[in-house]
Amino acid sequence: MRLPSGVFSGRNFNPTRFVVAGFAAVILLGTVLLHLPAASLNGTATPWLTCLFTATSASCVTGLVVVDTALHWSVFGQAVILLLIQLGGLGFVTVLTLLSLALHRRIGLSQRLVMASALNLEGLSGVVRVVRHALMGTFLLEGAGALVLATRFIPEFGWGKGLWFSVFHSVSAFCNAGFDLFGPYDGAYASVAGFAGDPVVLLTLMVMIVAGGLGFFLWEDLLRWREGKPLSLYTRLVLSITAALILLGWVFFLWVEWDNPATLGALPEGQRVLNALFQSVTLRTAGYATVDQSLLTESAAAMSILLMLIGGSSGSTAGGIKTATLGVLLLSLRDGLRGRDTVVVRGRSIPQRKVLSAMTLTLVVLLLFLAGSMALALMEGLSFVQAAFEIASALGTVGLTMGVTPGLGFPGQLLVAGMMFLGRVGILSFSLAFLAQRRRDNKLRYPETNILVG
Repeated sequence: MRLPSGVFSGRNFNPTRFVVAGFAAVILLGTVLLHLPAASLNGTATPWLTCLFTATSASCVTGLVVVDTALHWSVFGQAVILLLIQLGGLGFVTVLTLLSLALHRRIGLSQRLVMASALNLEGLSGVVRVVRHALMGTFLLEGAGALVLATRFIPEFGWGKGLWFSVFHSVSAFCNAGFDLFGPYDGAYASVAGFAGDPVVLLTLMVMIVAGGLGFFLWEDLLRWREGKPLSLYTRLVLSITAALILLGWVFFLWVEWDNPATLGALPEGQRVLNALFQSVTLRTAGYATVDQSLLTESAAAMSILLMLIGGSSGSTAGGIKTATLGVLLLSLRDGLRGRDTVVVRGRSIPQRKVLSAMTLTLVVLLLFLAGSMALALMEGLSFVQAAFEIASALGTVGLTMGVTPGLGFPGQLLVAGMMFLGRVGILSFSLAFLAQRRRDNKLRYPETNILVG
């Protein structure tokens, strides 16, 4: 299909490729801005690699940092990081759509294709409405979160810093980024450990994290549900799996870390319950931490890696293989054990191509995770658990670390930055953009053959 002339046109126009290139352009722009002397507290230019790593982490809403955000970057640098987080969370395509709507410009077919690709939507029906509601919902929730946080931050830090901290951390939490500005008060890389006993701050951050990780399509479905229309199977599946994962993580961390004096064991009983829940929620790819991740037991670290790789939901600010993908895999496992040829849920069958896509995505992520973990362990002299935790955090765009990120060398930083980029853009979208050719129906049918499995 030949599209009209313009930025989004061309015979070989590929919306997914445009999204990938757009993210790369935003990262490069952020790198240049962070390299300016005005972006650092000491007024000197920050090394290019540090700028690239920080811009990638912010644009990919991860939160891994090699320098403490508040102790290294000036207010200008922090503002650049916040802008990159917002662009990365919404997607730069959504921001372009906002400008088009503000200027009352017509949104053509090619731009709708890009919007649908950026939000993981399969069709073009109502895509502009979804984007409009996503923008409105984002700013409404971020504003509400900032107001609640201001009730705690203004009394502690004053009006100026209190308001700035409220806005910064509300946006960072909703976009599942995990950047914080508490370094001067709680120590470098302490994240939100200073608020481990503050239920208002922690509960607000948790609500923002979950809301941002559910996905814009799910919001739209909830709006239709309020109008009397039934919830889609996808929405019910995502809500069920999200609740189950949070509950599973909560109970598991309470069980494993309850008596660990280095983590939950040092807190009063009520705070142990709250912080175990926060640990489970932040693994939805948010990256905030109230306990030192390097002091977790091996079982807790393994569970954290698993939850980070799963991530949030499709079309959201979160990373990972996504909750719906996990749901399809579990349903496929269930029906495979029952000897069924099709995957069925609630009286509906899931197409085989969807099952194959879920398996392909999961296998690619697992292979990247294992290869990246082994490579990082060899390059940086880390234990496999430390390397696996770091790679899972990067690939799932989480931002949690066992304290190894600031000490990474040149090859380690490049590897982790690459994993963050892959995790945010999406393994499947990346492969579709650069590897997959136009799909064609098989014109030949080949005879079947039996292969021993198991």
